[in-house]
Amino acid sequence: MTAGGGAEVDVLSDVLRTVKLTGALFFPLHASSPWADEIPAAAVFAPAVLRGAQHVVSYHIVMQGACWATLRDSPPVGLAAGDIFVVPHGDPYVMSSAPGMRSEAPADAVLSFFRDMAAGSAPSVLTEGGGGPERADLVCGFLACDIRPFNPVLETLPRLVHLPRIAAVHDHLRHLIEFALAESRQPRSGAKCVVLRLSEVLFVEVVRRYVDGLGPGQTGWLAGLRDPIVGRALALLHDRPADSWTLERLAREIGASRSALADRFSEFVGQPPMRYLAHWRMQLAARLLSDGSAKVAAIAREVGYDSEEAFSRGFKKIVGVAPSTWRRRSTITT
Repeated sequence: MTAGGGAEVDVLSDVLRTVKLTGALFFPLHASSPWADEIPAAAVFAPAVLRGAQHVVSYHIVMQGACWATLRDSPPVGLAAGDIFVVPHGDPYVMSSAPGMRSEAPADAVLSFFRDMAAGSAPSVLTEGGGGPERADLVCGFLACDIRPFNPVLETLPRLVHLPRIAAVHDHLRHLIEFALAESRQPRSGAKCVVLRLSEVLFVEVVRRYVDGLGPGQTGWLAGLRDPIVGRALALLHDRPADSWTLERLAREIGASRSALADRFSEFVGQPPMRYLAHWRMQLAARLLSDGSAKVAAIAREVGYDSEEAFSRGFKKIVGVAPSTWRRRSTITT
């Protein structure tokens, strides 16, 4: 972002809006030792959670007590009240009352549970465990979003995100969570819409907290939002993606040299500015193709291409299919 701050919120909002966050499930879990829940890969349970979902991000907030969480091939992480545990990339994982535990529930039973929760036929509060003294009250959220063709937020997040409790933030989140839980328990008009929006807000808060905790030497798209050069470049590209950008023009508007911009942008984002812009344009185009009936030529102009042919070639090169094929597949799965 610029020295005065502010650009990061606009760019982050732009990406999250374009990759179409859609709330899937949101429910409380009251567990007592011993207990263990084994969640399969998101690609396995996503169709049961939300029809047509490209990807599902799992997140869990510990309201009271303590528990453990781990990806199947990683060391366990201890979670205390106020902690947040996020699985951005859809890895299988285990949550339990003690480290090293595995669930005995068959995979079919887990998928059946997700189907029941999504259909609203399961209990609004899940209670499980052996009734032992070690307790954990959690809120479990599963948020669907687009991952193709380009989702820079997810790409930059690690496989596991553990955010320790921050008192002021926890108090702020608690109000949101209590409101969301109240809505999810009552069959009121518009309840699903309210829970969806609150789930989105909770995920955005998680991303904000992750950004705030990044060290000065860390790179990645989210870290780049805070860099004076990279953050300004991202803000301009997202604000005017259809402009006739060149590296020279972008550097001139930022007030940096071409080499400084190219080196710094690649260091943080992992690709040069113009390649990033091409990928972002295709994400915008993919959303327009999925959401409406606008002609391909009109979409091409909206994302900065002078001809439908050039756009179609670029789209197929980056996305892997022609624009018409993408639109047809999106219509079938939604």
